Amino acid sequence: MERPLDPIFSPRSIAVIGASRRRDSIGFALLHNLIADQFSGAIYPVNPHASSVHSLKCYPSVAAIPDPIDLAVILVPRDKVPAALDDCLAHGVRGLVVITAGFSETGPEGAAREKELRERVRAAGVRMIGPNCMGVINTDTAVSLNATFAPTPARRGSIGFVSQSGALGVAILNVAQDLGIGLTQFVSMGNKADVSGNDLLVHWEDDPETRVIAMYLESFGNPRRFTEIAKRVSRKKPILVVKSGRTAEGARAASSHTGAIAGTDVTVSAFLDQCGVLRANTIEELFDVARALDRCPLPQGFRVGIVTNAGGPAIMATDACVNLGLQISELSDATRAGLRAFLPPEASVANPVDMIASATAESYRRTLAAVLDDPSVDMALVINVTPLLSNPIDILEAVGAVARERTKPVLAVMMATDEFYEAIKEATHLPPVYRFPESAARALFLLARYAAWVRRPAETAVPAL
Repeated sequence: MERPLDPIFSPRSIAVIGASRRRDSIGFALLHNLIADQFSGAIYPVNPHASSVHSLKCYPSVAAIPDPIDLAVILVPRDKVPAALDDCLAHGVRGLVVITAGFSETGPEGAAREKELRERVRAAGVRMIGPNCMGVINTDTAVSLNATFAPTPARRGSIGFVSQSGALGVAILNVAQDLGIGLTQFVSMGNKADVSGNDLLVHWEDDPETRVIAMYLESFGNPRRFTEIAKRVSRKKPILVVKSGRTAEGARAASSHTGAIAGTDVTVSAFLDQCGVLRANTIEELFDVARALDRCPLPQGFRVGIVTNAGGPAIMATDACVNLGLQISELSDATRAGLRAFLPPEASVANPVDMIASATAESYRRTLAAVLDDPSVDMALVINVTPLLSNPIDILEAVGAVARERTKPVLAVMMATDEFYEAIKEATHLPPVYRFPESAARALFLLARYAAWVRRPAETAVPAL
């Protein structure tokens, strides 16, 4: 059964209105991305002043295209958008992405123009992304849609990401690529004249490929509807939000950027808490937490066991965990005796368990297994400061093998080289890896907090951070 946004995310044909042969233009970049990412359907460039673009036949208008069009991407100057829209609707186009800026973000005149666009598409029963946006991506190999002008492609994964900012969307795709994080779909909403974050939550709610929903927002268009939808969706899959405009100055900047109306930061945090939505402070933190939510089972509580080969980072991890509200587990006498049987005399078998610098991959395997099997431990944080003669990949593989055999989440802090991180970027069978203890502790905390929300009766709000 087709869903309302399927013509946008899974089109069989695309018209690019404003396709260009100028290499420095958005019309060139977007058409290039469609071709380079091997879009599975038909592509129809529209430009009355060109016979071909990127070796594809060019059409003077949508009306001149002899075939049905599912999705039209509009990149023409603002004053030409209404005519392009009329051309699309007359041809029976089923979905729209309006890249062009100059609407509600510019003031009352632009807002009036945007209102006209919204009224036209809604009267026609057509859904529209934008205006003032960067476009959409669907990494499903059956579609392979990259209808954006971003220079970095998205890799296939299980995170649905929506950004209200197009420029930040470019940065988000860059960071995701650098971290080896994959997406199911990516949307730059822009001014949200028609399709909003609420619509995307509904779209991803029952999508089996999307395991985590991530959002960068500057405003909530319809808070009441967001509450209703987010409370329902967050019990099926986690929703992570970075909400900017935390200060009065930032809120004013958000208003001038996308025409957003932002609430006070305290109100926003309380609002998200009540919806079961996890708030990240930065894009970097959002990806830290998203990786944990995507690849780890949910913990049964807030008790953490720490395994390390270095005292300093373990102390930092302990402080970070406690300050966030996690509990450092008290290991049982049986667990401590079992650890003492194979660890060196200099090792500490309390929690954190410090195996000292000579710890091998086998030491990590046996120690982590013992800690996870302790009933007082809900999750584990493993730290490795790589000694000169040790191979961090061997250690991480040992940690991953233990984690896969158990139903408790395990995060790893690997204080290793850039070469190590490049080597593991594609390794999805390994636990999420972080450079510093504080990042991993924050991810563990939000993992535990989301698990508590899911276990909580539906009518009860999640406690504030």
